[in-house]
Amino acid sequence: MKEDINTTINELKEEVKIFIKKRNWEKYHNLKDLAESICIEAAELLEIFQWRKIEEIEKLMEKEEFKIRISEEIADIIIYLLSMSEIAKIDITKAVLNKIKKNEEKYPIEKYFGKAHIND
Repeated sequence: MKEDINTTINELKEEVKIFIKKRNWEKYHNLKDLAESICIEAAELLEIFQWRKIEEIEKLMEKEEFKIRISEEIADIIIYLLSMSEIAKIDITKAVLNKIKKNEEKYPIEKYFGKAHIND
């Protein structure tokens, strides 16, 4: 079975593209609808955690069914992101590395080490 350690982003993009093509869903996969779908799926992920305390979530993470719910929502989000990046012709690796570099400049270690906010 494929796992993160032996699968490239490009291979995942191809799997998503094949899945969509086999169902003739290309007409539904436009940037606007995909952006909406990402938000909807992210909200479904958030709903899993709604009103729960951190301690309760940690305990629930020991249960396989809870982890499956989370993994399915994460998968939905990633599938839409992969499809969106394909349509927009965005190289995910370049985008992530460029954003990390930008964030390194925006949040220098000297100011932000161990802090979520500069005023902490």
